[in-house]
Parts: sequence; structure tokens; C-alpha cells
Amino acid sequence: MSTAPDAANVRQAVPFFGITSMERSLRFYVDGLGFTMTLKWIDDGKLRWCWLERGGGALMLQEYREGRVPADKPGVGVSVCFTCDDAIALYHEFAARGIETAHPFVGNGMWDVGLVDPDGYSLHFESVTDVPEGTEYSGRGG
Repeated sequence: MSTAPDAANVRQAVPFFGITSMERSLRFYVDGLGFTMTLKWIDDGKLRWCWLERGGGALMLQEYREGRVPADKPGVGVSVCFTCDDAIALYHEFAARGIETAHPFVGNGMWDVGLVDPDGYSLHFESVTDVPEGTEYSGRGG
């Protein structure tokens, strides 16, 4: 038996979000951000859980059952960063779909397009750049 962990055994980390409305979240993630539902669990005729993917990124959603919804927004304080090829292109795509984002800026050598989902989860779509730190996107190229 090997005492060293097999690094290849862990393949992916996937955020699992507790949400308050599956319908509202699917409008946001599928219609707004372009994710695709690839797996789902239907219980008693109702969609209870799903796995969403966009490119190599994934997340899971599960609606809280009645009586179990937290008093505050469940996602407050949680951030997930998606590394992508072109965050500025996503900024334009999201805007065209009516999704409100923060103004893109360069931080830690990456363009950062931040937004918040309906339950308060903070999402960041980031791409590597050689543009100087602190630069704000002007809307004229990236």
C-alpha cells in the first residue's frame, strides 16, 4: 500500500450551491451565462438538483427544501473564480444577455469580470493579461 497520495486521483473541484429558486437560477446560469445542464435529479416531478457546465467549468445547484432556506442569502461570502481564455469577450456576451457585471479590471495579472448570482454567490471570470495592474476596461479592446 502506497503512503503517498495519488495526485491523479483528484480530478476536479465543483462548487455546490444551495439556492432558493431553481427556475430563477437556471435563467441566470443557462440563459444569462451560457451554462448547459448536463446532469439532473428529478424527485416527485420537480427538478431538485443539477450539474451545469460551460467549457471546463462546472457547478451544481440544489434548491433548498421548504423550511430549510437560510435567513440570509446563502451565497454571501462565497466566491468562485473561473479561469477562461477571454474574460472581456464574456463581459460583452453577458451584457448582451442582460446580465449585470462589475466593470472589468486587471488584478493579479488577470482581467476580472465579477458578478453576483441571485442567491449572493460571487462569480469571477478571469483571463491572463499583460495589461498593467489596476487597469479598468475602457470598452475599446482588451
